[in-house]
Formats: sequence, structure tokens, C-alpha cells
Amino acid sequence: MTLTQQSPPAAAGASSTPPRRPRKASAKRSLRAWAYASPTAALVLVFFVIPVVLVFFMSGADWPLLAGNKGVNMPDNYTDVVDHRLFWPAIWFTLKYTVIATVLLIGLGLGLAFLVQEASRWRAFLRTTFLLPTALGLASASLLFYAMYSPQVGPIAPLLDKLGLTEGVVSPLGTPTGALWSTVILIVWRFAGFYMLLLLVGLQSIPGEVYEAARIDGASRSQMFRSITIPLLRPSLALSTIMCVTGSLLAFDQFYILTKGGPDSSTMTVVQLVYNLAFESKRDLGMAAALSVIVLLALVVINVVQLRALQGSDDGTGAKKKGVKR
Repeated sequence: MTLTQQSPPAAAGASSTPPRRPRKASAKRSLRAWAYASPTAALVLVFFVIPVVLVFFMSGADWPLLAGNKGVNMPDNYTDVVDHRLFWPAIWFTLKYTVIATVLLIGLGLGLAFLVQEASRWRAFLRTTFLLPTALGLASASLLFYAMYSPQVGPIAPLLDKLGLTEGVVSPLGTPTGALWSTVILIVWRFAGFYMLLLLVGLQSIPGEVYEAARIDGASRSQMFRSITIPLLRPSLALSTIMCVTGSLLAFDQFYILTKGGPDSSTMTVVQLVYNLAFESKRDLGMAAALSVIVLLALVVINVVQLRALQGSDDGTGAKKKGVKR
């Protein structure tokens, strides 16, 4: 009789599979994430971080356009820019243009969004019609409006003369007020559909049950607009306002093509002044870089203020966080 030696029973809870290696799997996931993010990070580094660092360096250097870096002259570039005769007029005009464009674009975009949302039969046609101008580049649209405003070939100047709004056939771009509002009309035509789309997405994300409950409670349309639509639309309004304000403060193409900053530098924006200092009047890259740094810091401050002023509550109802009790 032979005896066979039996192996001891496995301990309770022991597994026959080999233990996992979470650190190795985590390292693989991290490497994969870095591989996906590296192209975007490289683009941000090359086209944003390095240029910003170079602009800060140039803003403290004596750097003529055709002579190269001549050494540090900090803070002469900043004082020279602030003392420039067009600095404060350009800031004032840019702020005025920003307020006008923002109010008109957000107001008209919201109105068009309501129109498209309420229209049932013509919704697709209206949405396509309002969005068509956004397919045209800003430079191309500016050239189109420049031809329309032309007294020689455009239809607008003769029309204004026939209506008695001008004395003779003159260009609407010939006066400071006319140049400003002519450019505003171009911008509203070009971008109103874009902001309509942003606000329409926000309107369509509001649950219909909220409006139905308000109707049952006897709320009027104005009360629902104030108490439901605007608070729930706050994120879309914040995004649209920030984009509109930032784009208006950095306005360049439309004014450069339509007015060249004229007449008499009355439509000179801050970004136009940067271009003027770098390539036309002064040909001083150091002064232009100093003004660019001032614009960048101002944009950061303005966007932070806008975010804090327009931010909603955690639940998206528009109530302030400090006043909400859980």
C-alpha cells in the first residue's frame, strides 16, 4: 500500500491569479495621457508661451524695428507709451466701441435666439439665414462693406443722399460718428448669428417643465423671463459676454480695412496703435511690446471681473452661493 502526500488546502481568500501591479498600469496610463496631450502642449508652448515671454522681454528693451535689440531701457517704453498722444484716445474709443458692440450683439443675439426657438415652421430656415454671415471671414466681410460704403460704386452713399441724411454723395466713413457706426453695423451683421447660436443652445437646455410649473402658478411671460430664463441662461450669457468683450477690445481687422484709424485717428483702437507703433509711425518694437503687455494685463483683469460678476450658483439656478442653504 502506497501513501500519497496531499498538498495542504489553500488558505481562505487566497487567489490563484498573480497579484496585479497597479503602479505599472498607472504609469502606462500617465504615459498615454502625456502622449495625447503633448501635441497640444507643444503648440501652446510655441505659439503662446514663447511669444508672451518674448513680448515681456521686448517691452523692457530698446528695440527699433530695423536695428535690433540695443539693450535694456526699462521702464522708458512704458512711460513713452502712456505719454503718446494717441494712447488715451485709443483706450477711450476701444472702450466705447466695446460697450456698443457688446450690448447690440448680446441683445440682438438673444432676440434672434428667442425667434428661432419659438418658430416651429421656419426654424431651420431662420437658423441657417442668421448663421450664413459667420461663414464669411472678417477681412472679406470688411472688404465687402468697404465697397458698399464707397461713394463711387456702393449703394449706401447715394441712398443716404436721397434720404436727405447727407449733403451730397459722401462716404459714411468720412466722419468719426459715421465711421464708428458703419463698423458697428458690419460687426453686428457678421457676428449676431454666432451669438444667437450660443444663446439658443442655452435656451434649449432649460427644461420645459420649469416653464409649465410657472404657468400653472400664474406667472406672466415677463416674470418667467426674469425669474427663470435669465438665471438659467447665466452660463451662456457669461460665455457670450466674455467672448464679445474680449473680441471687441482686440478689434483690428475691421477698423484697419474700413477706416485705417481715421478720420484724424478718431477710430484708432488699442491694437491698431500697437501695429502703428511697431510698423508705421515709430517703428519701435519695444514700445509696441510695452503696449501689448498693458493690453494683456488689462484683458486678464477684465475677464476675472466678468467671471466673478457673471458666475452662477452650483445648481445653475442663478442664486448666489452665500445665500443658498443646504
